[in-house]
Amino acid sequence: MSNFQPELQKQVENLYKLTIYFRWIVVVCSWLTLGSFGIWGLQEEFSLWHEYFTFAAVRYGLAYNLLPSFSLAFCIGITVAVLMRQTINFFRGGISAKERKSLEKQVQKIMATGPSHPLWKWITDN
Repeated sequence: MSNFQPELQKQVENLYKLTIYFRWIVVVCSWLTLGSFGIWGLQEEFSLWHEYFTFAAVRYGLAYNLLPSFSLAFCIGITVAVLMRQTINFFRGGISAKERKSLEKQVQKIMATGPSHPLWKWITDN
């Protein structure tokens, strides 16, 4: 059992790194799709804000362009959420025991499934 623990911990660490990469891929994809749509939709408002920047202009610009506003709000929100999660894990010195236990269960399910699981080759060193 002692030989299995270091291997399990390495696999948990690989799965944790994979989740971090996946989070940032989601953030980048959301900025490339929804973020660019939101910025493009507010293009006319940006020129108005450049000339007359007031909070009323910003408020009405965002209020009358709901879809671009929600797109940008989603992108900003998901970016802040991922940054907060990374910051908390950084200052805490790693992931919590609860999250580690959850990752261990996931690794055990992946290992039980074997090479047919899509994440199997990413968490094993084989």
